[in-house]
Amino acid sequence: MADNLPSEFDVVVVGTGLPESIVAAACARSGQRVLHVDSRNYYGGNWASFSFSGLLSWIKENQQETDLGDECEDWRKLILEDEEAIPLSRKDRTIQHVEDFCFGDQDSAEGVEEAGALPKLPVFAASGAQGVSPGCPAVESPCLDSESREAEPGTGLEPAGATEPEPGTGTEPAGATEPELGTGLEPAGATEPEPGTGTEPAGATEGNGAGATPGRETSGESSLQLGQTEAAPSDTPTQAPKKVTYSQIVREGRRFNIDLVSKLLYSRGLLIDLLIKSNVSRYAEFKNATRVLAFREGRVEQVPCSRADVFNSKQLTMVEKRMLMKFLTFCLDYEQHPEEYQEHEGSTFAQFLQTRKLTPSLQHFILHSIAMVSETQCRTLEGLQATKKFLQCLGRYGNTPFLFPLYGQGEIPQCFCRLCAVFGGIYCLRHPVRCLVVDRASGRCKAIVDHFGQRISANYFIVEDSYLPEGTCTNVCYRQISRAVLITDQSLLNTDSEQQVSLLAVPPVALGRPAVCAVELCSSTMTCMKDTYLVHLTCPSTQTAREDLEPVVQKLFNLNAEKETENEELEKPRVLWAVYFNMRDSSGVEKNSYNGLPSNVYVCSGPDSALGNDCAVKQAETIFQEMFPGEEFCPAPPNPEDIIYDENEMDPEESGLSNSAEAKTESSAEERSSGEDAAVTKEE
Repeated sequence: MADNLPSEFDVVVVGTGLPESIVAAACARSGQRVLHVDSRNYYGGNWASFSFSGLLSWIKENQQETDLGDECEDWRKLILEDEEAIPLSRKDRTIQHVEDFCFGDQDSAEGVEEAGALPKLPVFAASGAQGVSPGCPAVESPCLDSESREAEPGTGLEPAGATEPEPGTGTEPAGATEPELGTGLEPAGATEPEPGTGTEPAGATEGNGAGATPGRETSGESSLQLGQTEAAPSDTPTQAPKKVTYSQIVREGRRFNIDLVSKLLYSRGLLIDLLIKSNVSRYAEFKNATRVLAFREGRVEQVPCSRADVFNSKQLTMVEKRMLMKFLTFCLDYEQHPEEYQEHEGSTFAQFLQTRKLTPSLQHFILHSIAMVSETQCRTLEGLQATKKFLQCLGRYGNTPFLFPLYGQGEIPQCFCRLCAVFGGIYCLRHPVRCLVVDRASGRCKAIVDHFGQRISANYFIVEDSYLPEGTCTNVCYRQISRAVLITDQSLLNTDSEQQVSLLAVPPVALGRPAVCAVELCSSTMTCMKDTYLVHLTCPSTQTAREDLEPVVQKLFNLNAEKETENEELEKPRVLWAVYFNMRDSSGVEKNSYNGLPSNVYVCSGPDSALGNDCAVKQAETIFQEMFPGEEFCPAPPNPEDIIYDENEMDPEESGLSNSAEAKTESSAEERSSGEDAAVTKEE
């Protein structure tokens, strides 16, 4: 197996998280020879998505405290006298305090198998990759490319040439053209690798090669098209939810795509811009986050975001609506009015809001649901910047600033892996790397030694932080993220429209506790089965994940399956299953914090606690520019008609290509160009 791998590359990437995958795609796109390996048998690392059975296996794996010893030290014989080795860790220590609970009926769960599961497939599967039929119909989705389209009336997306909108309306500026959301098509000019060549990303098989991603099963739901908006939710509650048992969840486990990290994509964020620029958006499908919620005075309410939302809101008085629109208009161009905030720069954003004579409900909405900042720590300028970012993202693809990728966040790293594979990158899952080989004289890393004992040399090495040994990280101060994933039987805020993707910011439940970000996903996102919702809770850790998040869960949900007598409990969604865990946040660590790391080895961090993905994109671009200064970062693939073949550079047996359609087109273009030059000369 190891003999099939080349022994020399330009770049070796260890780990398939989002920043590593972006760097790998950028390097392959710039013409570098890339080897991308991971000891896991799924893509994404801590950015991955799992089916329900896959997540149960992941939980069991991370609840085991046993350390993996080195089965064989034969690789040490490959280290020469003038070299030294940096052993890489075989145990992922980034996940701690994993606790899972089932609150649903378990009477018939024993012996129930996941429908359609193939026993010979790996237990761990990237999102949706386990036993999915390749012949399933595709889901319609919007496309993130540079073509402009006219928006339908009343959608919040104005056609090209539209007049300048008023601030806070969520509409586009005059003449703006908006890209479409991804359709899953191939990038122009890129050819798909043959199966079994070791260059296909998602759904990789064991060993050196990687298999193509199986097709997705869909529930018939379509993602939002550009120019469409979902029906405005009403206050009319839906019918009582159907009772879902644990055995149903197990049986329909492939309908779940459960993210290890909860993120949303800002419609004008760095990741969306990169997806559009690189054409990677063609590999993914997206859905609008349809509403932003707030938790206030024990109730969940919808937050008015755009101008239409503000004036259609029933919880705000007319005076409050005018006050809110005036303040949001100010936030959009606050830099032009420094006299309004300069004397408050030393105070918190919450104190600044009080000086604006806003009502308590408006202050709550702005602080926790629009700016989404800390009440006690966020300064005025930081709050204004966060509010402006939220407002600028409104209306690009929908009535909220956010998008969510269908089938979960784990799709995004796989999309960049696919781009890398299209441009010649080689992918190997279940392929542990034993050590980095460092030249003593130069201090640079020369090669890696894999678990087959093969020595593979390269010029640059990118390593996920979780692979670094403890001795290298002794000076690194890590933060922690508290995470919870809940499967519930109904939405946090029931409306006529059941298919809602909601963002809820929950203020701290006590002094010293962090605010909690909740993302609620419906079945149309292809992340959960019908009649259930998937709720992700995230906050910076102060204690274990359960201690941080369980008080919030108790406020929002009914945890007692048998307690169905109190009206208050009946109104709350019932939790069917839950898992809590802490995840290491290694973002923001400087390279010089790692001990003895060679200059040509770069470290990629895991997910941070922020809602967006800007940190990962910035990190990937910084690493790429340090390795290849002057190279363009992830340019768009060329269109087939733009590829020009030089006959002088072709092999003799390929000279017949000169009669191809491309060559004829090029010849015709040259003839037309010559004719035009002649016409210009004649006129002169």
